Amino acid sequence: MIGQQLRTWGVLDERVLEAMEAVPRERFVAADWRQLAYSDTEIPLAGERELAPPKIQGRALQAVLPQPDEQALEIACGTGYLTACLAQLAAHVTAVEREPALAAAARRNLAALELGNVEVLEGDALAMEFPQRFNVICVNGSLPGAPARLEQLLAVGGRLFVVTGRAPVMYAMRVTRSAESEWHRESVFETCLQSLDEVRPTAEFVF
Repeated sequence: MIGQQLRTWGVLDERVLEAMEAVPRERFVAADWRQLAYSDTEIPLAGERELAPPKIQGRALQAVLPQPDEQALEIACGTGYLTACLAQLAAHVTAVEREPALAAAARRNLAALELGNVEVLEGDALAMEFPQRFNVICVNGSLPGAPARLEQLLAVGGRLFVVTGRAPVMYAMRVTRSAESEWHRESVFETCLQSLDEVRPTAEFVF
């Protein structure tokens, strides 16, 4: 995975590579799919959800580069694989999952790895209120555009990773909050990702 997928797809940051190597990806998928845990493919999870390929998750981590003293927010954490990787890099990770079965699985998986700097919340992350801002936000699913509310949750200097657009044309975006009322938005690569469950027809997005 490290040599054949991550490095060849431009994931070169050593901290990110070490974090992904340290987390046993096979623990986060069903037994029938464990032989494909490190393959360059989506893996089905409960509730018609998917675990994104390692190269997408590696590029996401590299785009936001969590630091050891930073607070991270993960939206739609699934069974917790990217959560565990974030926990290797950041001071604390708040992970949110809407599907109860997936949230419970994430808690079990993260507890089994004895990661003490993670909490898993159950609910709609796009409607939740949080008592703090975050240095890093990762969205595990695509949105029509980067929602203004998530941008507001960034601390100054914070970075948001989100895949935006509609299939077959989607872009992975990095949004950096450069000042209290300034954000820098850039496309970092082209990809396609499963739509986020929390997206509703009435939701308003600003890009």
